[in-house]
Amino acid sequence: MVRIRVLVVDDHRIFAESLAAALAAEPDVDVFAAGSGPAALRCLERAAGEGRRYDVLLVDADLGGRLPGARPAVPVQEGDEEGLVDGISLVTGVRAAHPAVRIVVLAEKDDPRRAALALQAGASGWVAKDCSLSRLLTVIRGVLRDETHLPPALLTGVLKELTAARKHRTESERLVESLTPREREVLRCMVAGLGRKAVAERLFLSPHTVRTHMQNVLGKLGVHSTLAAVALARRAGVGPADLTGDVVERGGQLA
Repeated sequence: MVRIRVLVVDDHRIFAESLAAALAAEPDVDVFAAGSGPAALRCLERAAGEGRRYDVLLVDADLGGRLPGARPAVPVQEGDEEGLVDGISLVTGVRAAHPAVRIVVLAEKDDPRRAALALQAGASGWVAKDCSLSRLLTVIRGVLRDETHLPPALLTGVLKELTAARKHRTESERLVESLTPREREVLRCMVAGLGRKAVAERLFLSPHTVRTHMQNVLGKLGVHSTLAAVALARRAGVGPADLTGDVVERGGQLA
């Protein structure tokens, strides 16, 4: 029998305990629990290092932080000083570090916008917390077959959200394409969090020239701040400049 390894990530102890116990009663399911995003990431790393990778994560859409109290019957690892990780952010992080893991988001209520964000982050399903155990097991087994599961009532709303998101992305891509190669490089430096002086040093430009390029970037993108420019760039798929080594050489390409 092929066993399914499931990790429940939820900071509500009673819910986590109850769900883990219910799933553990299935003959082909091994279930564990974590009480925070950082704890879940540690579980995944440790399991991968031991050759016992998880197959499915069940993540609370409203994942918060550590809750005080005694350890439950089903061990739930608590959050710690590493800080809080919300449910959607955890989906993004897990998909980046452990792409083979399938993720199902458990939600208190239907929310087309957040469901769309979860799918964009890499989740394979969005399920109500009060759904039946048989429904949840169907979803768990379905996502392992690369199926995507959404409540029927959410389908129209999620499709509208995804279509709107694609429209915004297309517009952002068009704006970025209007930049010159030098302005795009400056934008990538901005996405990497570099200030004007650091950009000037990296690109071998004067701070005055960098300021001019930054002003041009903001103007062409139609925004009024570096933060807004970075958000638009990320929406358009622009990644940060590689800071591990110089990619711009002296001479011939300065401004």
